[in-house]
Amino acid sequence: MGDKFSTVNIRLYLSPEQSAQEENDLRELLFGYSCPVNKDVEMYLREQAIEFTLKDQSVTYLVFSNINAELLGYFTIAVKPIIINAKNFSNHMKRKLSRSGEYDEITQTYSLAAYLVAQLGKNFAHDADKSISGKELLDLALDQVRELQYQAGGTVVFLESEDNESLRNFYQQENGFKQFGYRETNSPKQERHKLVQMLKII
Repeated sequence: MGDKFSTVNIRLYLSPEQSAQEENDLRELLFGYSCPVNKDVEMYLREQAIEFTLKDQSVTYLVFSNINAELLGYFTIAVKPIIINAKNFSNHMKRKLSRSGEYDEITQTYSLAAYLVAQLGKNFAHDADKSISGKELLDLALDQVRELQYQAGGTVVFLESEDNESLRNFYQQENGFKQFGYRETNSPKQERHKLVQMLKII
């Protein structure tokens, strides 16, 4: 996919060597992003991505077209601790999890740090979403995780998805993720709801 897309870490716009105008240009670019199918994804890029990156809580990557330099989408990666119930996994998967995690025999869970694909979304402004598929965007995110893995190790990547059949099929059937739990949101800005947690060994 290297000939079709370019992935840019937004830190490049935010380093001390960059001017205030370059940061303003970045903010303007992000404000032009649109994701009507998931307003949380849209709000995050517009309002929180820069702040979270500056605080080292996560890093956001922008995906551009190599044809016309259009912003096609983005993804955000963080490193987070997770607890995985081992009961629903095969012995083969348990052996892989044991490489990165600490096993608790009493609770039958693994505790480990993993790469989180915290945000993932195409840009629907000006029909830019038609130039990249969801799978291509996810593959770019996983490629970035593999680069981080090469530098720092680790074997597990996970994400949290809305609980609907279409997304389950996309992540599990089409991209090899396996469900390991649920998490209930606690954002004061929206009604509480359940997210499906899924992981993949990389």
